Amino acid sequence: MRAPQSWRSGLLAALALAGAVSAQVERPNILLIIPDDLGYSDLGSYGGEIRTPHLDRLAQEGTRFTQFYNNAVCVTTRASVYTGASPRQRAGLDGMLRPNMVTLGEALKAAGYETSLIGKWHLGSEAPQRPIDRGFDDYYGVLSGACNFFDPTIPDPQFYGSNGANRPFAHNETLITEFPEGFYTTDAFSTHAVERIRNATKTGQPFFINLCYTAPHFPLHAPREDIARYRGKYRDGYRKLRERRFQRQIELGIIDPAVTKLSTADEKTGPFRYDYEIPRWEDLDEETREREERRMEVYAAMVDRMDQGIGRVLAALEETGQAENTLIIFISDNGGCASLPEAGKMDEYLAFNRDIPTGDKDGYEFVGPAWGWAQNAPFRRYKGWNYEGGFCTPMIVRWPGKVAAGRITAEVGHVVDFMPTFLELGGIDYQTVAQGRDVVPLEGRSLLPVFAGEQATPRTEMMCWALMGSRAVRDGQWKLVWGASDRRWELYDLATDRSEMVDLAGADPARVAAMAIEWTRWAEMSEVADRGDY
Repeated sequence: MRAPQSWRSGLLAALALAGAVSAQVERPNILLIIPDDLGYSDLGSYGGEIRTPHLDRLAQEGTRFTQFYNNAVCVTTRASVYTGASPRQRAGLDGMLRPNMVTLGEALKAAGYETSLIGKWHLGSEAPQRPIDRGFDDYYGVLSGACNFFDPTIPDPQFYGSNGANRPFAHNETLITEFPEGFYTTDAFSTHAVERIRNATKTGQPFFINLCYTAPHFPLHAPREDIARYRGKYRDGYRKLRERRFQRQIELGIIDPAVTKLSTADEKTGPFRYDYEIPRWEDLDEETREREERRMEVYAAMVDRMDQGIGRVLAALEETGQAENTLIIFISDNGGCASLPEAGKMDEYLAFNRDIPTGDKDGYEFVGPAWGWAQNAPFRRYKGWNYEGGFCTPMIVRWPGKVAAGRITAEVGHVVDFMPTFLELGGIDYQTVAQGRDVVPLEGRSLLPVFAGEQATPRTEMMCWALMGSRAVRDGQWKLVWGASDRRWELYDLATDRSEMVDLAGADPARVAAMAIEWTRWAEMSEVADRGDY
């Protein structure tokens, strides 16, 4: 099914005639929803068993992407979402959002949009790095990482890498240090989004709302009634879960089994912090299996609760008459998360949670390596890696009358594409918004042709990644990957092997060399700290 091709050219012509901030053209509202650590196959519309009726409805009424990429971890993904550029990594977290970068908030605000960011930020908790310093009229949420879902004042436990850090929670410039009985971050973020939609509707301005849930990121916290819905559903383990999801993906048309096989678990081959062994379910003792079940049940409940909140947000759009003129995009910031505490802190982690029901406010559990891997069916690996399971995200786009309903596209996209897409939608010139600053160039391309059912504009450069010792390059159907443990280039033809199971590096050394040279050029530009053989 193809969407009508006239709307895009008509909108752009009208914007050019009317001017970037004129009220004569009704520009669309934009709602960008980003959950935290959601796996590729978690949603019902991507093969999952978790109850997600509202997101599945968006999929039915919009277009699903099967080859859309993030940057494999929350911070680097968000840096690219907001700037349209690769994250500059040498300076670490504090250097990823710089004065010579224009943010989505700044660009859309300059074009007359009311701008809000709700939920996770993770690009700075003090001026001038907060959302309200970088173009957002309103901010409500946790500025750093993910906090306790029931009480954000509770610090991280010592066994977690942050060593007991507090996660600042704020509304604009005011830190919030007290939370009412019954508070739950996912619900609070949904409620604030509903309020912002209603407020923006009264002003008559178009709005940009970035709704960034911390669910289903650890710690595993969910209301009891939602957890109960999944009791017993994961009794046969993570491999069976992957198999069921894979079959469902084939039925839905998300996966072509001639091109994509169900990959097996990678063996641990080195000391990389996030290289885990995936044990056989049958080899686990009964107590361990039961604990594993509880973890996945809570994870599913967290996704379920998020979908409930998205349902309330969609209802607010309809009640205010904004649904037809709102572009909604849903993506994840990375693949499913397999993280655990460092090996030397595992005993402390297990002891801390031993007598606490999984999902309870006083606990701090991770879903763990096996489920984190299973959530990315059919792909290899998980968050933190540059295999498909680490950074290929579900992406749903709905815009009634503009984006085709029920469509699945294999067009390749990346989060750097959001900035040029939104600039084009708002009739905004990047250099004008930069106001004379020598800003970093945009690296993405507008997705509007794809939204309109047309072919994407060809990329002028290869897509590249680097993260914690992993690397990747994508050039058309070809993908080059450097694993953080094996530390060598692997080459895959994604047109015939989307699951990256047949390494062709030995058969095509010239292609490997050419793509590796491109990665080195990009790594220098992106300030990758170590460009040698890690």
